[in-house]
Amino acid sequence: MRLHVKGKNLDVSDSIRDYAERKLRKLERQLNDATRVDLELAVERNPSIAANQVAEATVWTKGPVLRAREASSDMRASIDQLTEKLQRQVKDYRGRRSRRPSRGDGAGEAFASADEAGESAIVKSKQFALTPMTPEDAVLQLELVGHDFFVFKNADTDAVNVVYRRREGGYGLIEPQT
Repeated sequence: MRLHVKGKNLDVSDSIRDYAERKLRKLERQLNDATRVDLELAVERNPSIAANQVAEATVWTKGPVLRAREASSDMRASIDQLTEKLQRQVKDYRGRRSRRPSRGDGAGEAFASADEAGESAIVKSKQFALTPMTPEDAVLQLELVGHDFFVFKNADTDAVNVVYRRREGGYGLIEPQT
C-alpha cells in the first residue's frame, strides 16, 4: 500500500505522519489488491468550528474508490475515527464482492437476501417530472426544497443535470458527457 500524506493549513510532523501510517496500515490487511491511499490533514481556520482538525482520505482500490472525512478537536482522534470509518467501508466492500452473483445466477435472489438482512437495500423510490430550467433556477429550487442536491432538465442543453451544495460553500453542477 502506498500512502501519500499532505497537509493543508499545517505542516505535517513526522510523529503525526508515523501515527497515520501505523493506523492506516490496518487497511492493508483487509485489502488484497495493491492500493494507493491519499491522506489530507487540515486545520480549519474558522474559530467558530470546534472540530477544526480534519482528516480526509481517498483509498484507490481495483474496485470502487473509498472516501472518508472526519473532524474533531484533536488530529490523532480524527485519524482514529477516519480509520474506523474506512475499515467499515472496506468490510462492506469485501462483503458485497463475496455476495455478488456471477452472470445469470439470479441477481434478484441476492438482492432479496440483502434486503432481508437489512443491508444496502433501496428503501425508497421516487419519481418526478423534469421541468426545463436554467442552473440558476435549479439553485433557487434547491434552496426552496432544502435538500443537498436537485435534479433538473437543463433548458439550454436538454440534458439531465444535478446541482448540489458544496461542503466548502457554494454550489456545484454535474453535467453528463454525451
